[in-house]
Amino acid sequence: MDAVARRAIRGDGTTEAEWSRWPGLARLPAIAPKELVPAHARCVVVAPHPDDEVLSVGGLLAQLADCGRHVEVIAVTDGTASHRGSTEWPVERLARTRPRESLKALQCLGLAVEPVRLGLPDGGIKALRAVLAARLVSLLRPGDVVFTTWRQDGHPDHEATGEACALAAASTGARLAEVPVWGWHWSRPGDMRMPWSHAFRLPLNEDAVRRKRAAVNAFTSQLRRDASTGSGPVLRATTVQRAARPFEVIFL
Repeated sequence: MDAVARRAIRGDGTTEAEWSRWPGLARLPAIAPKELVPAHARCVVVAPHPDDEVLSVGGLLAQLADCGRHVEVIAVTDGTASHRGSTEWPVERLARTRPRESLKALQCLGLAVEPVRLGLPDGGIKALRAVLAARLVSLLRPGDVVFTTWRQDGHPDHEATGEACALAAASTGARLAEVPVWGWHWSRPGDMRMPWSHAFRLPLNEDAVRRKRAAVNAFTSQLRRDASTGSGPVLRATTVQRAARPFEVIFL
C-alpha cells in the first residue's frame, strides 16, 4: 500500500474524544502568536480551498488581528469541486458562494482582508504545483511567515499546496509553517507519521476560540446536507469539533 493510500480520508475519522485523551498534545512545546509572527513580519496564509485558512490557523489569525500584525490570505482555488454531481451546489454557485463565505469568516476573526484569489482548479493543484510555486514567488517577500497545509496532509490539493509553498518560501527567504487539517482525520494519537518532533502548540484564548467557531460556521455550504445527492456535510462533525479546540498545532 502506498503512502497516499495510508493517509486516505474516509468516514468520520479519529474522534476528537480520542485526541483529547492523548497526553502527547499537552506535552507539545507552547509557542505564542508574537513568536510565530515577529513585529514587522507579514503573516501570509495560503489556503488550498476556502475554509482551510480558518480550519488551519483561524485562532492564530484572530489573535494576530488583536495584536495588529499584518495578515494576508492567498486563496489557491475557489473550492468549486466540493459538491461533485450536485444540482443544489453546481460549480457556478460554489464559485460565487465560497469566496463570500471566506470573506465573512475572516471578518468573524476580526480581519478586514480581501484574499488574493489565484483561481486555480479545485482538485487539480498537483499537476500545477510548479505554476503555483511561481505565482507565490511573485507574492511573497523576505521575512514573511507562510502558513499553509502540511505536505503530508492526505488531501492531494493540501499536499501540493504545501509543496509549492515550501519551494516558494525557500526561493524568497520566507519562513514556512505547516498545519495539519486532514492529518487529524486519518492519523491516531501517537501516530509516528505525524512529525511530532517539529510540532508546537499554540494556545488560544477564549475570545479566539469563540471567533474561530463563528468563522467555521460562516461556511454554510460545507456544513449542510446536500438534498440533491443525499450526501452529508463536506465538513464532518469531527472536523468541526477539532476546530473548537483551545489550541492549534503547527509544524515548524
